Amino acid sequence: MQLAVPTLSGPNVTIRRVRLDGRDQFFALKGDPEIHKMFGRSRDTYLAMTREAAGAMVKRLSDHPFAWVIEHGSRVIGETRLDRVDMQDRRASFAIGILDPTCLGKGIGTEAMRLVLHFAFDRLKLHRLSVRVLAYNHRAIRSYEKCGFVLEGREREAALVNGEWHDDCIMGLLDRDFRRLLPEALSMSATGQNAKHST
Repeated sequence: MQLAVPTLSGPNVTIRRVRLDGRDQFFALKGDPEIHKMFGRSRDTYLAMTREAAGAMVKRLSDHPFAWVIEHGSRVIGETRLDRVDMQDRRASFAIGILDPTCLGKGIGTEAMRLVLHFAFDRLKLHRLSVRVLAYNHRAIRSYEKCGFVLEGREREAALVNGEWHDDCIMGLLDRDFRRLLPEALSMSATGQNAKHST
């Protein structure tokens, strides 16, 4: 039986399953060229958010088995996911995106990340999480490091952004390191543990 994805709450952030009526919340974010670049995309591919694109985001997150939207101050500001969850090897890839530029640099993404890590290691009993991040995304790298991720390798010139090649940093986190470095994360509350998936 598949584990229901719970709503997780911290002091400043709530992460929850996307609702099918959430298109307007994503549309309200409009889009931001600098955030677009942090995702490894070039300026010539940037498009402002449309209702159709917002609807596609809702569908993608709804279909994903381990995906949440990030809420701050009752507004949706981004998304976070556990991708490629492998229960045999107890590993997954982690992804997070803060889409509201006014919420960057305030610790909101780090708090949301800790909620997901707590779920991954405590509820799913995963052993390892990995993440890829562009080397120029210093803010994201600092956030990952605060949560215990360590640099494990560097893929040289893996992304072509605005006509220039950039490296990808490969970072990893083990369950024992998360518990040792961030014991406070294990006390964060989780609500709705038995909630059904949104449909």
